[in-house]
Amino acid sequence: MKEFLQKLGKSLMMPISVIAAAGIFLGLSAVLQNPNIVGQSFVEMTTVQQVLGFIRTLIGTLFGNLPILFAISVAIGMAKDEKATAAFSTVIGFLLFHVTLSYMLGLDGITAATTNVDYLTKEVGMSTLEATKIFATYDTVLGIFSFRMSVFGGILVGLFVSMLHNRFYQIELPTAISFFGGRRFIPIITVVLVPFLALAMFFAWPFLNKGIVGIGEFITGAGAFGPFLFGFLERLLVPTGLHHILNQLTRFTPVGGVAMVDGQQVSGALNIFNAVLAQATPDIETMKEATRFLAQGKIPFMTFGLPAACLAMYRAAKPQHKKRVAALLSAAALASFTTGITEPIEFAFLFVSPILFVFHAFMAGLSFMLADLFNIGIGNVQGGVIDLTVFGILQGLKTNWWITVMIGTCYSFVYYFVFKWVINRFNVKTPGREDENEAEGSDVVINDEATIGDAIVSALGGKENIKEVENCFTRLRLVLYSVDRIDEAAIKATGAAGIVRINDTNLQVIYGPKVERIALEVKRSCSIVA
Repeated sequence: MKEFLQKLGKSLMMPISVIAAAGIFLGLSAVLQNPNIVGQSFVEMTTVQQVLGFIRTLIGTLFGNLPILFAISVAIGMAKDEKATAAFSTVIGFLLFHVTLSYMLGLDGITAATTNVDYLTKEVGMSTLEATKIFATYDTVLGIFSFRMSVFGGILVGLFVSMLHNRFYQIELPTAISFFGGRRFIPIITVVLVPFLALAMFFAWPFLNKGIVGIGEFITGAGAFGPFLFGFLERLLVPTGLHHILNQLTRFTPVGGVAMVDGQQVSGALNIFNAVLAQATPDIETMKEATRFLAQGKIPFMTFGLPAACLAMYRAAKPQHKKRVAALLSAAALASFTTGITEPIEFAFLFVSPILFVFHAFMAGLSFMLADLFNIGIGNVQGGVIDLTVFGILQGLKTNWWITVMIGTCYSFVYYFVFKWVINRFNVKTPGREDENEAEGSDVVINDEATIGDAIVSALGGKENIKEVENCFTRLRLVLYSVDRIDEAAIKATGAAGIVRINDTNLQVIYGPKVERIALEVKRSCSIVA
């Protein structure tokens, strides 16, 4: 189960990277359409505003079709091989899934017309509140009337089709029908079995939806403790990689909140934030409610706290290792400061000092709680200075971004002095403080693109020990024949910030933002790609 969840968490990252970038464009568009920032004359320039409106339309389409993007991403991430076939089959499965649900709902007399608020209030005699609740239960997905399952439906279909794909993509059929064997069999079996999945969800979804909504109501009803609990758990889950799943629950399901935006019910913190940001006149209070689980809670410790921790670790390093440590930690601090990618820093201390790790998790939870208490409204997903600038400073004082900067400044001092005291008091083996026998070879960092793949493959026990190579934002995710055959010192010599042994066959190596290039080089060395 751990291996499955690890792989699922990685699979969810592809659409998130697109959403994060699209959100920045949406934020900049909102700035350029705000007369208080760019002036009334600029806002009234027809050509400029038409271009900005076009950008908003493009991004709105992207956000409106997240379920199928997640379905394809999950299928690609979970498929063992022939990933293009898995993606193609998932599109077919996604359409059939919702067509089946639509047909079943129609048999019960539930259609887009009979769930309309006007119909329910005027023809059925319901109150507006009752009618709105029923209307919010359903959605139109790619023009198909269906349950409002959001990205959950996409993830479910992606998982189901990838399971079929892994089971049957090498199937051999009798000679007479052998043309339909192998990868050609996957779309066929998808057409046959996905409707049964939809039938099961037709009966199960109403109960699952109530459970998800109940969790969301519990968290939102917990006041400021809800964001604290989220921030604390999210950091604690970083070593396992399962924090990605917790993030997606709050960003795209009712766990992260439910709100009415322009007469439409929107669920999930990130969905609500983007829907409000796309309004001509954004509802700032609804936006602030949505951002409780977004970037505002991350900025103090990602942009301010962890770079200060890097300075403390550098100051605590042994003199002979300071040059190496400076190169390692400065790159990690810059990634955290600009984009909110923190794992290269966190893996420098989380395994060698549980005290610092728990402190860090507590400070993360506290950061989310303080942002909620001070009514801060900074959205998006990363938590670096880019999000602070685009979604905080450029949106005006109404976001209370200046309070975030004040909190972050305090975090800088707290992180620096706590890290420095704990490291010196307990002789924590942060980078540059390892015993000489432990640090052997770690001063050698291989940066040559032509050789780093070969060096990593050799450190992993050779290509004969490697089954699968994938990556997410910061981690090289590996399936090996035996984790015991790796050379950890040699892996760290390639510039790795940390190593996580999931089990006897699954390994993760933390490289930070450069992992995409490294994964490609490793695949080339293993002859996995041409």
